[in-house]
Order: sequence, then C-alpha cells, then structure tokens
Amino acid sequence: MVDVLAKANLLSYSYPNQHSNGLSLFPKSFTRSCFMRGFSVKSRSQAFRLSSSLSSDFNGKRVVLREYKGLPGRGNSPKGSIKAQIGLIGKSQKWWEKGLQPNMKEVTSAQDLVDSLLNAGDKLVVVDFFSPGCGGCKALHPKICQLAEMHPDVQFLQVNYEEHKSMCYSLNVHVLPFFRFYRGAHGRLCSFSCTNATIKKFKDALAKHATDRCSLEPTKGLEEKELIALAANKDLSFNFTPKPQPTPVPAEEELPVLVTPHTFSDLPLPLPSTNLKSTQDSKEKPLVVSGR
Repeated sequence: MVDVLAKANLLSYSYPNQHSNGLSLFPKSFTRSCFMRGFSVKSRSQAFRLSSSLSSDFNGKRVVLREYKGLPGRGNSPKGSIKAQIGLIGKSQKWWEKGLQPNMKEVTSAQDLVDSLLNAGDKLVVVDFFSPGCGGCKALHPKICQLAEMHPDVQFLQVNYEEHKSMCYSLNVHVLPFFRFYRGAHGRLCSFSCTNATIKKFKDALAKHATDRCSLEPTKGLEEKELIALAANKDLSFNFTPKPQPTPVPAEEELPVLVTPHTFSDLPLPLPSTNLKSTQDSKEKPLVVSGR
C-alpha cells in the first residue's frame, strides 16, 4: 500500500535518522512546505484527513505524525546564527578605533572641527590627520593613544583624510601623519609631520604646550584665511562671514605754522655798551707822556 501511495505522489520518504523510521505520512507538497516555512493550517488539516482516510489500510496500527525538521547531514543550524556571525565579521573594530581614550574624538565635518576648537577654551587641542591606508599612521596610533591617556586634559581630534579629503585640501594638509596644535587665544601653536621613528618631536611639542596657562582673550581656533578657504569650498557645507574691519578715523589736521624768513637787515642791531664814567675820567685826566 505504501508503494502504491508513493507512486501516486501522495507519500514521500524521509531520510532515516534516530527520530524517524524513514517514512513520512505527509504529502510531498506538505513536506516541502514544512522544509521552507513550517506548518500551515491548510496543509496540516489535509495531512490529518489523509491519515484518517488511510487508517483502515494499516490494519488498525497506530499512525504517529511527526514534524519534518529538515534533511540530516545538510546543516540544521538556523539562518539567524549565520547572519549573526556575518554581522560580527562585518563589524570588526578598525585599527583607528582601537585604544581610544575619553579625550579622543573623531571629527565628522568642517563645522564640527571649528566648533570643537572654539569650545575647547584654554585647553590644548591636538588635531591628528590620518588615513586608514597609511602605514605610518597605523604604527603611530597606539603611541598617540598612550600619550592621550597620560594627558587627560589635552583634547585629541582625529580627522580621517579619506572621508574629509576636500577639507584637508582647504587646510593645506598634504602629508600624513600630520599634527596641528591649537590653544586658546593663541590659535595655532605649531604644525608638523612625524612618524613612529620621530615620535620625540610630538612628545616635545606636547610637553611644551601642555603647561597650564590662562588667557583673557577669546579662543581663536582656525585662522581667518583657513575659515575663508573652508567657506569657499563647494564640497563643504560650511558658512563663514568675515568680521568687518573697523575703518580708521583720520586724525584732525593741524594747520602748519608759517614762519616768515628774516634777513640780517631786518633784525635790530644791538646797541653798543658805553661806560660814561670812563669817558669822563679820560677827559679830566691828562695824557701822561713819558719823558727823559
């Protein structure tokens, strides 16, 4: 009877395993439905009707219906676990995201860079320009993270060159890795490029400019020519309006003092000084002439 039903495509054989005897009482269409998306109410009712109609052909033996759980030996792991593994591989941590400290931040736009510098106040800010494909940047990154941990009062800003290439062009950054130091009203303190072999240059600049200081003037941040260059870049959504320069007030013109030239003939002649007494004495006294 089983062979007849199988030939009529009413029954399908399942692969034998430890939970089945190799025979499934479900139709092939129902088996396919179970394998793809689980039981449906319509297919289940059809299977029960089929089993009840064939109960007399099995001579009163009990028929047990089991859920079809897939083919053995072909991997019964759920698809969700595979997707989870793929998600973990796709979300692997990148080298510039490893070892980051609380005082390290990645810049997202030109406006973010400008605001971060202005909001730092008198705090020293180190802008780190890097590229994911730069070997020197990758080798230097762990030491930069260590220095950031040793100086929690210093703000480190990371600028990804590949994501902000147009902004780096406007800031005249063409060598990587590249660093710029900013602080308070002084604005940019220094800028240089260094590698793992010349890390001493970075340490010396950090020790020199990280000392405590206070300025009463407002924070300067980027230079005005750099802000103008960023605003002129069409690839960036950054607006900047230069501050109007005060027009100098002209000083009151003083009238020149005219001096008329004098000649010697115009000057009064000094009167000669005379001694009246000596004149009288000379008249009264006779002239003495020496004789023999």
